[in-house]
Amino acid sequence: MKRYGLIGHPLKHSMSRHLFNEKFEYEGLDCLYQHFDLKSLDELHDVLEKYPDLCGFNVTIPYKEAIIPLLDEIDVVAKEVGAVNVVKITDSKLKGYNTDVYGFEQLLNRAIKDRQIEHALVLGTGGASKAVQYVLKKKNIPYSTVSRSIEKGDYTYDTLTDEVLRQNHLIINTTPVGMFPQIDNFPDLHYQGLSNKHILIDLIYNPKETAFMELGKTWGAKVFGGIQMFEEQAKKTWEIFNRQ
Repeated sequence: MKRYGLIGHPLKHSMSRHLFNEKFEYEGLDCLYQHFDLKSLDELHDVLEKYPDLCGFNVTIPYKEAIIPLLDEIDVVAKEVGAVNVVKITDSKLKGYNTDVYGFEQLLNRAIKDRQIEHALVLGTGGASKAVQYVLKKKNIPYSTVSRSIEKGDYTYDTLTDEVLRQNHLIINTTPVGMFPQIDNFPDLHYQGLSNKHILIDLIYNPKETAFMELGKTWGAKVFGGIQMFEEQAKKTWEIFNRQ
């Protein structure tokens, strides 16, 4: 049997185990996917010792950046992004990849289609945000980042005026705010500054429609959730795990 998994904390929101195990059962594959809820990345060593048959694992918050120093090798794209969400294990060697880039690009293409975006706002500055920024740069879409700390982002949430929102017709939430089970939470924006010119993308896929998306719709914005990104990056992950 081949074993795969997901590391992060917390993992109550994740549907990865369900998605992969359903795939394994449907295709008759002798594989198992499980969750490893690690309160500290130091616990990864124990997981690797306990499960020598572990062939690879996904990485989610808050370890997409912190995992990098523990890797033996890192893919070119993941290195440029500065974040890893897939690790393949070959002969006890760990190699990191980033499939969030691929997944988000597919979602972004669907959301904006042929529309010209003059400027975007990226909420959050963590590992998922870095993948989003990588894609925006690739598509030549100028953007600013928003963080709770001015040292980390171009804006803080309390400096996002209605005028700032009116100048940014694409807003992407890369934070876990609003993720299950805290589904009533949402990023602290002046939502009244939105209009039917806006596109809101939430990388969260559980719930499928977040409070952030619901508020955007209230003010006329088009909204897109993260389920497509989740599915696309999972497909790419499986390709990496099976690459010879």
